[in-house]
Amino acid sequence: MVLDTLGSALKDTLKKIAGAVFVNERMVDELVRDIQRALLQADVNVKLVFELTNSIKKRALGEKTPGGMTQREHVIKIVYDELVKFFGEEKHGIEIKKKKPFKIMMVGLYGAGKSTSIGKLAHYYSKRGYKVAVVGLDVHRPAAPEQLKQLAEKVRVDCYIDPKEKDPLKIYKTFEKNFGNYDILIIDTAGRDALSKDLIQEIEDVNSLVKPDENLLVISADIGQAAMAQAEQFHKSCGITGVVVTKLDGTAKGGGSLSACAVTKAPIKFIGVGEKIDDLEQFNPSGFVGRLLGMGDLEALLEKAKESIDEGKADDLRKKLVEGDFNLLDLYEQMSAMRKMGPLSKIMEMMPGMGHLKIPKEMLGVQEEKLKHWKIIMDSCTKKELEDPDLIDAGRITRLSKGSGIAAGEIREMLKQYRQSKKLMKMMKGKDPSKMMQNLGKLKMK
Repeated sequence: MVLDTLGSALKDTLKKIAGAVFVNERMVDELVRDIQRALLQADVNVKLVFELTNSIKKRALGEKTPGGMTQREHVIKIVYDELVKFFGEEKHGIEIKKKKPFKIMMVGLYGAGKSTSIGKLAHYYSKRGYKVAVVGLDVHRPAAPEQLKQLAEKVRVDCYIDPKEKDPLKIYKTFEKNFGNYDILIIDTAGRDALSKDLIQEIEDVNSLVKPDENLLVISADIGQAAMAQAEQFHKSCGITGVVVTKLDGTAKGGGSLSACAVTKAPIKFIGVGEKIDDLEQFNPSGFVGRLLGMGDLEALLEKAKESIDEGKADDLRKKLVEGDFNLLDLYEQMSAMRKMGPLSKIMEMMPGMGHLKIPKEMLGVQEEKLKHWKIIMDSCTKKELEDPDLIDAGRITRLSKGSGIAAGEIREMLKQYRQSKKLMKMMKGKDPSKMMQNLGKLKMK
């Protein structure tokens, strides 16, 4: 999971509030200390941490609890709201204008994951129906053109490079006549070990020639708070319109890089959440905080669903997830699509409430194998049993076990998980974070 340690600490903090008999100043002080500790361990700037927690404390002790809410629910909502504001508040995407080509220029230092991010971004937009090409203008790193070519071949987009030419402006001019054939052009630029005058000058020269619609700065999450200086300097020198934060999976410093960028004039537009070509997400502060707090990120889940299944089925999945109304037949239809959406652990953290269950990673690995067995079981079910799993009694379990070759205990386990999931989804109706925490306290997951 992205920022796993921070997420676990924040979820534990909210559980304390949810389980408290009443909320007073002492409880709020304890809450504030826990949040401070969690954010500082994630390498978030001390000044920013205290600004955030002071705002939480001021609102928690000073605001009147709205009607229809308990004081605990109100405090949880305050924490959620302030964290969303802290990480950028608004969702800053890229609006692809109707011009050919729409140009996205990528800048950043060595080791930030710029080339990999270009491959992911090209894949992201080509999957959405755009005709994409990449252009290699990194003339300093010897392996850069070949790496870009390999990434382009992997995601099946055109690539324009000239390994022999050492002038990036000449490379661009050589292929410029071809660029009008594409919807989106993604331009790779040179990086350096440090932010130097010659690097800035070269980027400014390329920027003047290319005239990009978007200038994206690629920053590695493992540099933590140092991201702020980079973001500010690149923005000042090159007119950065957005940031791509890479290597967010498993890094302890990710909180620092995220919060540092969010307070600059260059908002985070994408985050890299893994090594695979699909592991790139548009950054949505509300969904990101929802995932950190175990409240899920339904929007990101549906985005992944739409990439795996057609729009009609994705819309149907949305209704069933929100309403908590689905059967084994629905589960059967979505199972193959879910496997395309990525590891079960990542899907689980996007589902409302699932992040609080603290399911061990080893168990999730086993669960991936169980999905194969469950599919075999469902192949042995009648349509009526799939539509109404409550029909499956002890006698039918015996029949299914013989027909599928799967042990009766595993069939009962599948039915148990189906019923628990359905119950949980019904409790998670709507997207009010304060209600989600209240509902989680009512459900005893074994």
